[in-house]
This record gives sequence, C-alpha cells and structure tokens, in this order.
Amino acid sequence: MSDKTYIPSGEEAPALQIGSTLEALAATIAGRRGAGEESYTYRLLTSSPDEVLKKVMEEAGEVALAAKDVEAWATSSLAAALAAAGADGAADELAVQLPPEYDAAIDHLRYEAADVVYHLLVVLERYGIDLDEFAAELNNRMTDAERPNGGVRLYEEHVERGK
Repeated sequence: MSDKTYIPSGEEAPALQIGSTLEALAATIAGRRGAGEESYTYRLLTSSPDEVLKKVMEEAGEVALAAKDVEAWATSSLAAALAAAGADGAADELAVQLPPEYDAAIDHLRYEAADVVYHLLVVLERYGIDLDEFAAELNNRMTDAERPNGGVRLYEEHVERGK
C-alpha cells in the first residue's frame, strides 16, 4: 500500500482494492440511471452521447498533460542533481531531491486518471458493457501466463482486434 493511503479504523481491507472499488463505482453509476436530472451521472447516461464521449477525450488529454508535468519535474530535478554533481566532481552516486511540486504533480495525475476511469465506466454502462465483459476483453489481451487463473474470457466470435 502507498504511503499516501490508509484503511479507515475499524474497516477490513477487501482482497483486491481496485476490483472492489471499480465494482462499487460501476454499481453506483448503474444506480444513477434512475436518479433524475439533478445527477451529473444521470445526465451523462441519458443525454446526447457526445456529452460523455467529449468528457472521456477531455479527461484523457488532461491525464497526458498531468503526466508531462510529472515528467518535467522529474527531469528538472535530475538536471539539477547532475549539475550539482558536476560542480562537485562527484559522479559516482547521484542524489536526486524531488521538490514538493513533483509530489503535487503525481497527486494531480492520479486525480485526472480517476476522472478518465469514471467517465469510461459511464460510457461502458451507457452501452451495456459490464465489468465482467470489460475484464474479459482485458484478459483476452494477456498471455496464458499473464492472465489470472479463472479470469473471465470472451467467446472467439466476440473478439475484435482493431479496425
């Protein structure tokens, strides 16, 4: 577990954090079908498909920009460490001190990635693709050695390999 995360006191951790979280989020999204116009998720599920599809594209772009920010902070920190090592003449070991902005950039990347996943799950719900079917698609892309034992699979007639 990351040093940024915790399990609330008195709660037991699920066997798989990501699986439990995605299942809970997918169920919440599905439950919003009957929520009414006041619900953002309801509006994404029932309005023009362009609305949610634009959000997926927008959020994916924000992930790319956030990742570039992380890379920029890491690169500038490495460059500063190299410059300092060159000035001191000590190049055997390099100590890179990442600034607080690097950590903030990582947090922002995680936030934007969560937005992409949420909006992607709304798209999947909108078109009737449940998490098991989505998992089957991912499992079909893995080799036998990589795929989890007992992982759900797609029947061959439903396997699409790009267009």
